[in-house]
Amino acid sequence: MSEITLMASAKINIGLDVTGRRDDGYHLVRTIMQTIGLNDVVTVATSHEPGIVMTTNDETLPVGEDNLCVKAAKLLMDEFHITEGVKIHLEKRIPVAAGLAGGSTDAAAVLTGVNHVFQLDLTEEELMERAVNIGADVPYCLLGGTALAEGIGQELKRLPRMMDCFVLIAKPPIEVSTKYVYEHFDGLKNPTHPDIDAMVADIENRDLHSLASHMGNILEGVTVEKYPVIDQIKREMMEHGAVISMMSGSGPTVFGFFEDETLVQEAKSVLETSGLVNRVEVTSIVK
Repeated sequence: MSEITLMASAKINIGLDVTGRRDDGYHLVRTIMQTIGLNDVVTVATSHEPGIVMTTNDETLPVGEDNLCVKAAKLLMDEFHITEGVKIHLEKRIPVAAGLAGGSTDAAAVLTGVNHVFQLDLTEEELMERAVNIGADVPYCLLGGTALAEGIGQELKRLPRMMDCFVLIAKPPIEVSTKYVYEHFDGLKNPTHPDIDAMVADIENRDLHSLASHMGNILEGVTVEKYPVIDQIKREMMEHGAVISMMSGSGPTVFGFFEDETLVQEAKSVLETSGLVNRVEVTSIVK
């Protein structure tokens, strides 16, 4: 039996713009994505029993063909006519339906794991070409680090590593439908577009405060209107020392960048007792 255990990192969108819509209904985006030190743990192992068996510590997650991990394994096993079985175990730590690409990063880890245990010798680029068939964020999750994503999220350009800072992650006790957010986005009047090009320059210049002045998430106009708690969390972070606070993806998770460890811990304590969140923790920029 061959086995590998991988860390699957969450991501945040530090800037997110919508630039148009394709004929098939998919919205076109420009977004800068960043991996953070919040991880699931994915173990992939070969098995003499044929088929794909998935287990997880999270009883709320499906473990059948609807799970992106199973889809990822099936994609490679079908293509390469693998007759052996595979076992996948997911130790879930990233909040579900949180705008942190938890499902996508797990799928990316499974692609890497299946490639390893069956010695398929696919390059990262070859895995990324296949990953887009599972989900728009999966190619980025294979790449990781700081990256500009365009199109429907699959056109990726690696950027210089973002400057180090403390990252406070806070999730309110709600789930947001990405489908709902994008369906209602077109009804927004005069949304504020973040300056993605200026953000790229700020990252290159290692200037966190200038980066903060250009950051924005155009989807907040939809999600915050439906769930005002997101704005409340942002305000709490800013009032307690965040350089910037913003919603990630289509929500509902809010993150804040802090330069001072004492301030980020104070903000964490405030949010823990605020009744606004059911998950809050301090992490960091990784890769």
